[in-house]
Parts: sequence; structure tokens; C-alpha cells
Amino acid sequence: MQHDLFSCSGSDIWQQIDAPDAEIRFAPVFLDTRTASAYFDELMKAISWRHDKIRVYGKLHDVPRLHQWYGDPGTEYIWSGLIMQPQEWIPPLLQLKTLIERATAATYNSLLANLYRNGDDAVGWHSDDEPEFQGHPTIASLSLGAGRDFILRHKNRADVPQIKITLTHGSLLVMSGRTQQTWQHTVPRRAGVKSQRINLTLRTSVARSQPRQRRRNETA
Repeated sequence: MQHDLFSCSGSDIWQQIDAPDAEIRFAPVFLDTRTASAYFDELMKAISWRHDKIRVYGKLHDVPRLHQWYGDPGTEYIWSGLIMQPQEWIPPLLQLKTLIERATAATYNSLLANLYRNGDDAVGWHSDDEPEFQGHPTIASLSLGAGRDFILRHKNRADVPQIKITLTHGSLLVMSGRTQQTWQHTVPRRAGVKSQRINLTLRTSVARSQPRQRRRNETA
């Protein structure tokens, strides 16, 4: 399905987040409500959601959300023993990728889709600093559905307060520069959230020469 996209590529859509040692921009209304809702409904059906288990301290645990990995050939994603081979791009994801690339002046070759079924689904503190996201990556995160808190904390400076951003329906968060080297982020559990949220996180992955075991690393 081709949607009429609400283009938000102008500089006036962005809020600059005041975060030392980081470059973070936030567009609260990147997609209008109608367009965001249409994509939410389409992606709920079109994405081949998977529910995995990971081993933590020798015990298997459910990943607290559903997810899927899309990307160009050779952009596999490995974390906590999971090997996620890139699924072929589907039309709605390609449409959104094109729009986000235009708005962020960056290119991306892979995408992690997460489905938070309610407020019990979450992601723990982490940075997207794995080897395949080399250097100072630009990571663009589109939210569809229920609003969720996104919290950041500085890795090295206790004097810097945490930052909380509410990721709303149709919003776009962009992290670049040294953000992944100096900050961590989380989407914590929220008992009051009863609705579903889809998060699409675009990044550029460097093809890996050989797979290897990795520490736990998750994306909001």
C-alpha cells in the first residue's frame, strides 16, 4: 500500500536535545496521525514478527517484546546467541526508509523492528555500539502506536541528569555523533500502558566477515 506521506524534512520539525557529548534530535510529529496509523496497521500484519528466548546466566528467558531484522544482504545481527539474518525489505519499510533518509540526510542499510505488546514489554539499559555499527553511527528511531518513555543516561558523568523523552505516535528520534559511545538508553516497563507500540530503528551495518558470540545489546 502506498500512503500519502506527510513530509517533515524541513529544519523546523526538529527539537535539539541538550545532551553533552551527544547529538540528539527529536521530531514529535514526523508523520501525521492518519499516516502513522495507516503504517501501524499495515506493519502489524506485514512484518514477520518473531518471539525469541535468550540465555542469561545459564537460564532461558523470553525476550520482552517481539522483533524482526530487515536489511541488505550480509547485514546479519547477533546478540545474546541469537543470529538474526536480514529479511528482505518489504514495501512499507522501504517507503519509510526513503522518507527518513531524506529527512535525516543519512543512508541506512538495515532496520530492527520491535513490537511492544503493552507496558510489560521493555528494553534494558544499553548502547547501540556493537562492531557492525562502526564509528559514530546515525541511528533513526520511528515510533508508531502507544507513547512510551525513552530515558537516556550518561555513561561517565554522574553530574549529568538523565533525560526523558516521550516517544509518541509518528515521532522520530535521531541519535548521531558520539551518542552511542557516551550515553545509554532504555524503554522501561510502564504498567499503565495497555496498547501496542511498533518501533523501527534504522542504522547502517557493516557486513561481518564471520559470526561471533556477542554481549547482550538491545535497541529501543
